[in-house]
Amino acid sequence: MSSSLTAVEQGRETGQKTVPGPILLLGAPGVGKGTQAKELVNLWGIPQISTGDLLRANVAQGTQLGRVAKEIMGRGELVPDSLVDEMVALRLQAKDTANGYILDGFPRTLGQAGWLDGRLAAQAQTQGGGLPVIAVSIHVDYNQLLRRITGRRNCPVCQTIYNVNGKPPKRDGFCDVEGAALVQRADDTEEVFKERMRAYVALTAPVVEHYRALGRFAEVDGDRPIGAIATGIVAAVERLRK
Repeated sequence: MSSSLTAVEQGRETGQKTVPGPILLLGAPGVGKGTQAKELVNLWGIPQISTGDLLRANVAQGTQLGRVAKEIMGRGELVPDSLVDEMVALRLQAKDTANGYILDGFPRTLGQAGWLDGRLAAQAQTQGGGLPVIAVSIHVDYNQLLRRITGRRNCPVCQTIYNVNGKPPKRDGFCDVEGAALVQRADDTEEVFKERMRAYVALTAPVVEHYRALGRFAEVDGDRPIGAIATGIVAAVERLRK
């Protein structure tokens, strides 16, 4: 049995009675946030809501919001918080969000956090019930993250991912399956990683402190097997929901 399945089974035993509600999953580039989001989606049957996915979907579908966003991006400008807020608001009206959802990439700023908190509080008053957002951050040491990111190599043919610092191919520089020369993505360099980390800390630190001050923040150790991290997140959610 894989550690991933163990986490889901363990989570079902300890967390089935918990209604997860809105969960903001935080983590620096490379911590495995996407992997953990999938674990939680499988466990609780709630959707993962990514602002990046929402933006791409609205643009691809040619919605009114998508057309506005496309025009803004076409000018090389950043999509404003107000437009992202509207996309999120529409997505949260879907029935699959009734028991909760995993937020990925939102709220990214303190302004977005304030907007979301206000919206959920108003919804709780008008519709009854409703849970506030809780934030769970996956923490991995900076140097360990740097090794993960800069050590990544992928096969251009089958897309298998290796890591020269942890999961190297049998033959240095070549894919075990296809025999093709492995490549490093342009954004997997130390320079790009440092810039992404600076941006992440600058944007996320105020959001973390916001939810910490409200007593709705927890941090879990991300330098463990996938299943152990998932179990830690489930325990944190249960603790914060009590």
